[in-house]
Amino acid sequence: MSIRLSKRRNRMLLTAFTAGILTVTSSLSALPSRAAPPATGTDSPLQQAFESASLEFGVPLEVLMSVAYNETRWESHGGEPSMGAGYGVMHLTQANEHLSAHSKGDAEEPDYDRVNDPALRTLDTAAALLGVSPDALKLDTEQNIRGGAALLASYARELHGSLPATASDWYAAVAKYSGSDAQELAQSFADDVYATMLQGVEAVTTDGQYAKLNASAVVPNTSLLDTLHLRSAQKSGADCPNGLACRYIPAAYSLYSGSATDYGNYDLANRTENGDLKIKYIVIHDVEGSYKSAINTFLSKSYVSAHYVIDSTTGEVTQMVRPKDVAWQAGNWYINAHSIGIEHSGFAAEGGKWYSEQMYHASARLVKYLAKQYDIPLDRQHILGHDELPGLAPANQTGMHWDPGAYWDWAHYFTLLGEPFESGKKDKKSGIVTINGNFKQNMPPLEYGGKPLEPQPVSFLPLYSAPSFDAPLLSDPALHPDGSPGTIKINDWGDKAVFGQSYYQADEQGDWTAIYFGGQKAWFHNPKGKNTVPGSGMLVTPKKGAASIPVYGAAFPEPAAYTKAGIPVRNRMALQYTIPAGQKYVATGPIKSTEYYAKLYNAPETYKVIQGEEEFYQISFNHRIAFVKKSDVDVVDPSGK
Repeated sequence: MSIRLSKRRNRMLLTAFTAGILTVTSSLSALPSRAAPPATGTDSPLQQAFESASLEFGVPLEVLMSVAYNETRWESHGGEPSMGAGYGVMHLTQANEHLSAHSKGDAEEPDYDRVNDPALRTLDTAAALLGVSPDALKLDTEQNIRGGAALLASYARELHGSLPATASDWYAAVAKYSGSDAQELAQSFADDVYATMLQGVEAVTTDGQYAKLNASAVVPNTSLLDTLHLRSAQKSGADCPNGLACRYIPAAYSLYSGSATDYGNYDLANRTENGDLKIKYIVIHDVEGSYKSAINTFLSKSYVSAHYVIDSTTGEVTQMVRPKDVAWQAGNWYINAHSIGIEHSGFAAEGGKWYSEQMYHASARLVKYLAKQYDIPLDRQHILGHDELPGLAPANQTGMHWDPGAYWDWAHYFTLLGEPFESGKKDKKSGIVTINGNFKQNMPPLEYGGKPLEPQPVSFLPLYSAPSFDAPLLSDPALHPDGSPGTIKINDWGDKAVFGQSYYQADEQGDWTAIYFGGQKAWFHNPKGKNTVPGSGMLVTPKKGAASIPVYGAAFPEPAAYTKAGIPVRNRMALQYTIPAGQKYVATGPIKSTEYYAKLYNAPETYKVIQGEEEFYQISFNHRIAFVKKSDVDVVDPSGK
């Protein structure tokens, strides 16, 4: 198949080039709110690194900078990998334990299978081209940019035999840099890169680095794109609401080796027909990367997927797994089996640079549609962030993801869903409070990767061990097993109460309110109740006579249910928390205990829903939800009667 830009698109681009303008989206052009960048132009180390690598490897500066901008917005993310295992400004990939820590989430210990797809190993290739250690490219921005430039140059030589003389002729090399063998993704990435070159862009990164790409009228030469032999991704009707820009590109469902247990990136199921496998949750993620990087990852040998991906720039939606099937998105097999996962392009530590109005509106429309289709309540017990999901066992709890993170505007999102936190049934006598501060004015200090983050609004309240700003922040045993205090790190979720979540008010002193949180009494500043609204719901407390009760990360059946079904018994482990006598938690349920047993590739005759006799309540426990056995608790009348 001949793979080129459509005539219509070529005319549109050429018209824009001639006029010297292109419609600018808010997410591309907006700068963070700073009085002035710390350094300008060539004075900036980041700018210097781009210019130096451009000269060293013969890659046009506008090509190199635009590729990096479209991959990462020039962010290094503190040396942490993206969801697609990409490192640094150039998003060089090294898919090992990060990707293959199995988002399937069906084990009590993290699974570290190796991923060998070449598209997910570009960091090693770039390191070999430079003759340096791969680790240097992860942590050193200058080396990372050099690695990206070396990789682009190697692709250009493969395609042209030598380095192209003009930026126009780098189009096919840029498409190859996308890492995708799918026509739609590789071509779309290259188109975005050339559109960014046309408009120009400048930005200040979260670590204070300034860079500027001047606009240049570069007309892409697409003639060599055919030599990449890209495949056309299968498309068919997407399960989306009318009027939403939406397409369906199926995630990879493949056997990766000779073992029938080594496959990805999701499990076949029949959730829309099987009442025992009801879809109960919608999980909100951010990609920790770009829109196209997520789609590309789900098309590769990556052991991860989501049902939908949403572009922060345009609000476009790509469905990749049908709701009837189980996507590997949550890192908790129980949640996976009962949820729909939606990825949003962006990074949790950068928030507002990615979380656009187009994205919020598109996501809310999709969630409202799915909630109606599958009878999912539009509340904070069922519409959950990935950071609010527990692990299956203590080791998993410690390593669970923390996206979409502090900068996701939950109050705005639920207003778009038609369920603002201030509305609905409230009961001031229940003792239940819903966290609901002023998002725009709520900017506590945060840090990431050892560096302070520029203040921007957050959707949480800091929690203290006593009613004072001088008291230590709350310590979570999963993150601080030595009992050390919590921190202001953005990924320290143990001392943060998220907007929209509801808890039992345990105490009040002056301007401070205490809630039961993670088995502790946690305090937050709440003058005149401005950071809460009255809540309502069911409360549970440890059964009378019990000193404490265990907490679980899933509502899995009792051992006898597995034996009856002829399935190996699951080692159901409690998390590293207990609930002391007298503490109360907001609950939903009771919930029937279930597990969807699916261990083999494309063998539906072996798949079973195991139904137990034991029941659970789901509770808003700490920053994350949790589960307690029905037999371990008493239900409390919120009115106190």
